[in-house]
Formats: sequence, C-alpha cells, structure tokens
Amino acid sequence: MKSILVFIVMVSSLFGARVTHEQWGKGKTFSDYLSSHDISVKLLDTISKEDLKFLSEIQSYYTYYELKNAKGDLLQTLIPINDEMQIHLFKKYQSEAYGFDIIPIEYKEEEHFAKVIIQQNPYTDTMKTVNEKKVAERLGMALKKVVSSKKWRKGDEVSFIYTQKTRFGGLYLMPDVKTVSVKQRGKEKFIFVDEEGYGHMEGGKASSYTKSGDYIKKVRVKTSSSKFRMPLRHVRITSKFTYRRWHPILKRYRPHHGTDFGARRGTPLLAVYSGKVSYAGRMGGYGKVVKIKHPHGYESLYAHQSRIKVRRGQRVKKGQIIGYVGSTGRSTGPHLHFGLKKNGRWVNPQKVLKKESLSKKIKYRKIVIKEAKEHKAKLMEFIKNENATFHVWDNSKKGIVCCKEKEAI
Repeated sequence: MKSILVFIVMVSSLFGARVTHEQWGKGKTFSDYLSSHDISVKLLDTISKEDLKFLSEIQSYYTYYELKNAKGDLLQTLIPINDEMQIHLFKKYQSEAYGFDIIPIEYKEEEHFAKVIIQQNPYTDTMKTVNEKKVAERLGMALKKVVSSKKWRKGDEVSFIYTQKTRFGGLYLMPDVKTVSVKQRGKEKFIFVDEEGYGHMEGGKASSYTKSGDYIKKVRVKTSSSKFRMPLRHVRITSKFTYRRWHPILKRYRPHHGTDFGARRGTPLLAVYSGKVSYAGRMGGYGKVVKIKHPHGYESLYAHQSRIKVRRGQRVKKGQIIGYVGSTGRSTGPHLHFGLKKNGRWVNPQKVLKKESLSKKIKYRKIVIKEAKEHKAKLMEFIKNENATFHVWDNSKKGIVCCKEKEAI
C-alpha cells in the first residue's frame, strides 16, 4: 500500500521546509484553492469522475496541512474529505506541474487516564487538569443525564480513561471516553460510554454482561413520527458505510459515503422521509440521482437509478416512490447506493434508518458497549496506583517545522 506519511517520509530530506495548518474557509472550493496558489485549474481535467465528487466533500471546519519550501512555494497539501481519507495535492518531481490523489489519513491513537478533583464543576476542573476543552466536553457528554449536576460537592472525584487521536503533534478529531468512575461522598459508581459518547450507569434493570465482557443495556425509546424508514421494501445490504473502503473497480482506497442495497432492476425506491427534491438528474459516477432535503438538516441521496420519477423542487411524502433501482453511472450491477447527510456531513444511514415504524407502545433499543469489563478493570488499576500520571495537553503549537530542504518532490 502506498505510504500515507507523505509529510514525514517523502520530505525527510528537505531543508527549511515548513508544515502549517489552517481551517478550510466557508464556501471555499477546490478550484478557489488552486487559483490562490497559481495552480492551473486544468488539473481538474486529470481527475476521474469518481474522484471529482469528493471535491465537494471538503467541509469548512476541516483542518488542512500545507508543506512549503523556504521560498514559500507550495510542495504538498493534505485536505481531509472525512475522518479517514484526504486529498493529496503535490508538486511533481523536477516539474512545475501538480498531481492529485486521494489517500488514507495517518494518525496516532493513544489511551490516557485522568483524575479530576471537583472544586467547581466537572467541565471547569477537567479543563484545569488536562488543559483540553475537547476532553472536558466529552466527559461532560458522558456524565449528562447520568449524574445530576446538583449532586456535585467539593472534593468529589472523577476518574476516566479515554483515547485520543493525534496528527502532526496536534489533536485530531474528538476524544473517545471509555469508562468513568465517579466518587461522591465515599460512594463509587461506574459509567460505560457508548460509541456516540453517551454514558450509561453500570447495573440496574435491563442490563447485563456478555461472556466476552461487553456491556448490554436496553434503553426505552418513545414513539416518534420523525423516524426515517428504509428506502426499499425488502432490505438486503451489500456494502456498508465506511470512511475508507477498498474500491472494487478502482483498486484503491476510497470512501463509501453510504449504504448499498442489493435489488433487482426496476425495484421501487421510496423516500425515507418527507421533504423537497433538491436534485434529480445525472451526477457523474452516481449515475441517475435523486436528492431530497428533509427537516433538521438532513438530506438523502438515491444513486444509480434506472428511471427517476420526481422532479427538482417537488415535495414528496415519506414512503412515496421517487425512482427505480438501476445500474447507471459507475456500478457493478443493479443496486441502490443510499447516502444521508446531516448539516452537510455524511452520516452512517444504518444508524438512522428504521426497518419498521415503532408502535405507540414504548419499546426498547439495545446498546452494546464493547470491552466494558476490560476498560473498568483497567480504570480501577489506574485509580489504585497512587503514582499514576495523566497527560496535560500542549496547544501552543501554531505550525510544524520539519525536515531539511534539498529539492521539491
């Protein structure tokens, strides 16, 4: 596999080169970026239709990295398109031309322990302890609705284990809190944290451990008319959502921002929720596409259709037929590629879509927290160890100096 550490491995011989990072500006396009560095937009003609669609996935809050030589010439740029993949723009060896690729993001992930003695509140005291607001925010999310804010007293203790990804020496993405111990007036309670960051108190009804040490808890769910339905009547998933997938046609890693459903050509496609059609037509590798905007910042996408049944601007109801399964665009056979965005960012449809509507009676959803027993045992060992240390984050770095300059790559 192609090396991903492009800034570390490929430029290790450069002298005076500097890596800096900035946030992608709101409304900024990839063409704008090329123009700002006097790079010909003809580069776009060399990019495949399959990859061109990812240029619109650059979000304004994403941090991108630039490598420049001592003269200020751009040598390389890394621009994330999701949590796992990035655009790699690079100056070709002994040439003024630039190349383009999409490659996996390389990051380092480490586990950390922290112990906070309450003086004011969990958020403020965590900030003072580890010097990182993202860690304080995630701990607050884990404690929310599990421990009442009115019950905190001076001298109470909060200990927790979390993992944090880092990239070029700085924090990358949000931390993941695994397990929390809360000691209030001598009584200790443990909280397990699910993959979305919400905490669940150990014990109680409708909870248990598996033989492998996973924690299972059933949580009540009330009926809601806003539940999204499936886009097909008969569901057969052939490929799941992932930020990084080995593409069967391109033979390289690419994101798969959606869920693929296998179905016969001509199978009706159903609107997953009521909304307004924002696009209906051809869209590069997606073939014939329908996009629908829904309330609360959601937008759904139905790709590779054989025939579209709605028009742009039309309002549709949940369950209404909006098209039919096909194999248009870049496709290996008849199927539906279904994508779902929330506030402009791709999300995993399988976490939102429901196989069937909930009845008026209260039902339960099952939450599985992996390796809960293992994380609890590890946290208890840290707490018992009086010499245990924890990481204090240094956020003072504004840029990264690297390497020695010899020649452009």
